[in-house]
Amino acid sequence: MNITEKIISNASGKSVVCPNEVLFVRVDKVMLHDVSGPGVIKVFDRLKNQGIKVDSIYDPNSVWVAEDHFVPSPDEISATNIKKLSDFTHKYGIKKHFKYGMGQYGICHTLSHEEALVLPGEVYAGGDSHTNTTGALGAFACGFGHTDIAYILLKGKIWIKVPETIYFKLNGKLPDYVMAKDFILQIIGDRGTDFCTYKTMQFGGDGIEKMPIDERLTLTNMSTEAGAKNSIIEPDQKVVDYMQERGIRNMNLVKGDSNSTYHKILEYDSNDLQPLVAKPFSPQNIAVAHDCSGIDLDKAYIGSCTGAKLEDLAAVSKILKGHKVKIRTEILPSSLSIYKKAMDMGFIKIFLDAGATIGPPTCGACCGAHMGVLSESEVCISTTNRNFPGRMGHPKSKTYLASPFVVAASSLTGKITDPRDLN
Repeated sequence: MNITEKIISNASGKSVVCPNEVLFVRVDKVMLHDVSGPGVIKVFDRLKNQGIKVDSIYDPNSVWVAEDHFVPSPDEISATNIKKLSDFTHKYGIKKHFKYGMGQYGICHTLSHEEALVLPGEVYAGGDSHTNTTGALGAFACGFGHTDIAYILLKGKIWIKVPETIYFKLNGKLPDYVMAKDFILQIIGDRGTDFCTYKTMQFGGDGIEKMPIDERLTLTNMSTEAGAKNSIIEPDQKVVDYMQERGIRNMNLVKGDSNSTYHKILEYDSNDLQPLVAKPFSPQNIAVAHDCSGIDLDKAYIGSCTGAKLEDLAAVSKILKGHKVKIRTEILPSSLSIYKKAMDMGFIKIFLDAGATIGPPTCGACCGAHMGVLSESEVCISTTNRNFPGRMGHPKSKTYLASPFVVAASSLTGKITDPRDLN
């Protein structure tokens, strides 16, 4: 069995599982945020009205809550939802509630690994489509809807159809100024946004082994844009070191058998990859960044679970140091702890000296909610993961997706720019 099948096997109590088999699995960790949480609370209320007992949940210690999409609250509804979350966590004894304005908080898909809330080998269910992100640590991580999350909270388990696995092998270290974002955009551009529907995307090869954890997280994060049920990378010493830095000593490092089978194996050579953008209005609509150099921009956005990790901010600082931005540039670290690390490493001063605006960790602009949405006809280049019509604001705005290197380079010229063209 491969790693996904092994984790499901362990969680189901079966010695062997096969693709397309449907079974119940034990869930180790559950996540809610300020968008999915209120929906789950509605399900609890409906069940209670039907006479179903919802006085307790199966394990409050396995649940954690993030405030990230609508913080700071831009309106009364958002503020009310935050209050509902606080009441819910208090009622059910959930202690891991990362509250905006009270120390460490951030985007849920950053907290999951930054705070070591999810461990290798675990089954992790999140109320968000990019829960796949944490598969980079060797966990089975996937998103679920409100009703499923409510069931998990009450029962501690959920049904899963064992997904078929497509193995993406990367040969060789990525070239200078090429990032994991370019690799995953290349895959989505080649294969489409539905190629991996209800399948596992597993990444491997010596190119993956050479990637830092933050870069691996970008790959698993954007597997959602390929339709994947989950995405995963077998844990190695880098994962062990990463978790130990966060105080974790005991880990279940599940790995696939030497004779693991896959639905397909697709190989990529790192030397064939180059800086890319995904043009409106799909992550599949890729183009070489250099070939888009005539496109004028109104804004550069560096943020989100995809593009504001410490490694991302390091790439941005490399480009911006000693220069001035020519367009509105917003940089929002993906958690408070990463914000503080960026300060300690001098990145924040570099950003401010370049003329960029630094904002608090939030998903607001990425989902077109607040904290930097686009107006009609505005054109933005962004480190985020989606560029559907209206995703970051007005339906007639345009968003180009790119790596932190490309977005930072573009902020200096006001046009889409290959970072290699700055040298």
